[in-house]
Amino acid sequence: MGEAREGTAPAGAMLVLGDDALAHRLAAELAGVYRRDVVLVAPGVGGREGAPERVRYAEGAEPDERTLLGAGLRGAEALALLYEDDEVNMRAAFLARRLAPGVRLVLRMYNRNLGHLMADLLDRASEPPDGPADTDRDASTVVLSDADTAAPALAATAVAGTRKVVQADGLLLRAAERMPPGPGALAAPGLVTLALLSSTSADPAGADGSDRSGGLAPRLLPDDAEVRAAAGRGAVVLEAIGRAPAQPRRRESRGASLRELLSGRLRRALAGVVAAVTALSVTAWLTTGDHPLHAAYLTLLDLFAINDPAVGEETSRQVLQLLAGLLGLALLPLLIAGVLEALGAYRNASALRRPPRGLDDHVVLLGLGRVGTRVLVRLRELGVPVVCVEEDPEARGIPHARRLRVPVVLGDVTQEGVLEAAKAPRARALLALTSSDTTNLEAALAARALAPELLVALRLYDDDFATTVYRALRAAHPAALTRSRSVSTLAAPAFAAAMMGRQILGAIPVERRVLLFAAVDVAGHHHLEGRTVAEAFRPGAWRVLALDTGAGAAPDPAGPAEPPALLWNLHPGYVLQAGDRVVVAVTRSGLPDLLHGTGRPGAGPVPAPRPPSDPPDRSRAEPPGGGRTV
Repeated sequence: MGEAREGTAPAGAMLVLGDDALAHRLAAELAGVYRRDVVLVAPGVGGREGAPERVRYAEGAEPDERTLLGAGLRGAEALALLYEDDEVNMRAAFLARRLAPGVRLVLRMYNRNLGHLMADLLDRASEPPDGPADTDRDASTVVLSDADTAAPALAATAVAGTRKVVQADGLLLRAAERMPPGPGALAAPGLVTLALLSSTSADPAGADGSDRSGGLAPRLLPDDAEVRAAAGRGAVVLEAIGRAPAQPRRRESRGASLRELLSGRLRRALAGVVAAVTALSVTAWLTTGDHPLHAAYLTLLDLFAINDPAVGEETSRQVLQLLAGLLGLALLPLLIAGVLEALGAYRNASALRRPPRGLDDHVVLLGLGRVGTRVLVRLRELGVPVVCVEEDPEARGIPHARRLRVPVVLGDVTQEGVLEAAKAPRARALLALTSSDTTNLEAALAARALAPELLVALRLYDDDFATTVYRALRAAHPAALTRSRSVSTLAAPAFAAAMMGRQILGAIPVERRVLLFAAVDVAGHHHLEGRTVAEAFRPGAWRVLALDTGAGAAPDPAGPAEPPALLWNLHPGYVLQAGDRVVVAVTRSGLPDLLHGTGRPGAGPVPAPRPPSDPPDRSRAEPPGGGRTV
């Protein structure tokens, strides 16, 4: 491991430690978008040529004390721990908090429950035991999961018409892709048009553009004139914005039900036997005049052939005994079949299911690692049938697939017959989410050979390579939809915003670009404070979506217990004031300017508030400026 002297990093630098693609993506995001000095510590990067501007590389196999101090931890503003092992990140976080209590920590954690507990514990550890904390530094702890960030987007990619949902900090935003009804028509606008896609009614595949696609890239946060001029072009629109409803805790049933233990035919046969025994008992009661319980008792003795023969008794009694004996002969194989079926049901509950015959219109999911497992859970929440393919029987997602009763094909997806076993030719989409670009690409090509018009979405690391693959597949199969997505590209903006001290609510993919959502306090923000909603809108950079009426308002003990509302569709002349908190849609390129607008010396004078043409009611009882409550 290469060694660096303590403090060699620039003061206020961002430290990024990791061992996979997310660390490199985050370093490039901080340097290129936020223009910050970055020290990237990762295995195998020592002496790397062609480093991006503002990024310095350091060799580091483990995040121990020597590595952290050598990278300049004590002079750093923030530290990101992005190792794939949760335990490694936790150990390094405790060590970093002890060495530099004032540094901001951003942790990558797959275990969400443990991550929330870790964040609270580390925040408490950053508070000095005696005296107030240093208010000039933000020593907060943010725990994020790249799998959780990317899973909704990947699931939506595979399922046509699936809405993109952002749910965080008690807020819920739902967006959807909409295509125009005809070549010269406009897509339904929804609440707000967030983006214009490269796909059109005549070319649904589009260019699947990224930030490097130039004029072929989708247009994020367009103004009204661009939207009106986009006839025949697809759009991403905001469908709903509001408070996230409290989700009731679901109780997991324990044990197997009778329906799961026994087949329908066997259950019907047993029900027929019970009905016949009941009929014989009633007949014996009516013909012999015995007590009903005694008549039922004698019938059961005859059924199991343990009663004395009815020699010398009435003919009706003898006939009933013979019928009960015959019924007992039929009952014995039914009992044996029931025991065997119950044992088989318990065995199958602990085994992986196979794809049923006749399955179609499902999603074939390749890979049950970190990301694949989250996508599987997301697809099942949407009610989409899934068949998984995994080579490793001990993969992370196998227990989840067993619990969700999802069919799994164990095998190498590149081998002949594996995709056929997963019923890929009859599937609606294929998601290739293994950690190998080569495997994903080979699986996509094999799926195309089986079903040329199948929707294929594959996970690729390199964006340039993804563009090349997309163009080649589109040229070979122009009628089919192909999508390529990068988990690190989807997750890096949220991690970068957390490094800058801002919590991003969430992100949605727009083809291969990313649109972010954030909650911003207007106070001290020269891009927002004192400006009208129309003046605060910067096309292609950011747009105010809603006003949070609960910001800074003390709860009224005598008032209703309803949560404060969000106001969308604000009047363009509504003036944003210091006490407001707004929900903003922002692009990656616009995020640095938006963040730099808060309290920076020399950022420019704040314009004096101007009254709108239609003065809004500033009270919280009515929506200001004609806004609508959600």
